Amino acid sequence: MNYNIAIIPGDGIGPEVTAQATKALDAIADMFDHHFTYTQALMGACAIDATGNPLPEETIDICEAADAILFGAIGHPKYDNDPNAKVRPEQGLLRLRKSLGLFCNIRPVKAYEQLIDRSPLKKERIIGTDISIYRELTGGIYFGEKHLSDDGQVASDGCTYSVEEISRIAHLAFKEALSRKRKLTLVDKANVLETSRLWRKTVTEIGKEYPEVALDFLFVDNAAMQMILNPKQFDVILTENLFGDIISDEASVIGGSIGLLASASIGADNALFEPIHGSFPQATGKDIANPLASILSAAMLLRHLNLHKEATLIEKAVEKSLELNFTTEDLNAENPFGTSKVGDFIADFIMNPEDPNRNFENIFVGQSTII
Repeated sequence: MNYNIAIIPGDGIGPEVTAQATKALDAIADMFDHHFTYTQALMGACAIDATGNPLPEETIDICEAADAILFGAIGHPKYDNDPNAKVRPEQGLLRLRKSLGLFCNIRPVKAYEQLIDRSPLKKERIIGTDISIYRELTGGIYFGEKHLSDDGQVASDGCTYSVEEISRIAHLAFKEALSRKRKLTLVDKANVLETSRLWRKTVTEIGKEYPEVALDFLFVDNAAMQMILNPKQFDVILTENLFGDIISDEASVIGGSIGLLASASIGADNALFEPIHGSFPQATGKDIANPLASILSAAMLLRHLNLHKEATLIEKAVEKSLELNFTTEDLNAENPFGTSKVGDFIADFIMNPEDPNRNFENIFVGQSTII
């Protein structure tokens, strides 16, 4: 099978971790007789530096023509530290989501057994945690009408949602719940916000089409508390843009490392896959960034293409790297491996899944057989 993959390395550590994800995809291509054609595109601070635009039109064209998009990270301190900057890297990502209609963000949150002790939460609270968060991505307060008074003393941000925007992601979340533990929790603020009341009314009606799924509701403040008290109570969480941004970041610390969390942004015709960590500029070029979230994003990309066996093999490779402690310094401070070496290990496991230690020593000295 032939697939066209758009690659947006982005800023900071984005190019480094994305390179390891493509190593994994190349190994999958060799094992399963696929062919991935990669087309690189600019977005973010690097795009501003090169073109003055955080999202060049050429990038949109490349993404629209692709079967899927693999994205690295976005952001740079020179923009983060300048509140007066009129053009920002993040504007590129927001515009890309809107241009491609990427209305559904999916973020899996899993507590890996090998990392349980690294979590700030008690072991007994997080063992068995396996959550899928569905966040609406192109509506709400982030895209609402914004206003600043002439004297700069009053500001407002409008939050707007339609039944159509709510319905399309709700159906996806219910279908996900059907394939899991058949429980869906809507997180809202229906006791205060009119948009939340529309969410609750719409999701309740849609829930009647999925009688096998147990539907419950939590106000966002309570949901944030429950995420700490008992995260394993959740199966699929559905929520709007702002609440989803906050809840999913809170959930990211449960498993002990943000470096293992992948995400997908899905639309009717396009799909983008990315690690949730930022551009981490302090680590840029040092070969210390954890590439596993980017590699797991590649696994999600494969599932989107209905290549489920291939995705499972990448996930097994990641679990093996954790089991053998073949990881970067954020997870293995005493004997860390570099970003590229971890990528080599993952690719080598994919090529030799029945004998994962065969080339371990070769990888250690930089002589992996697949390079």
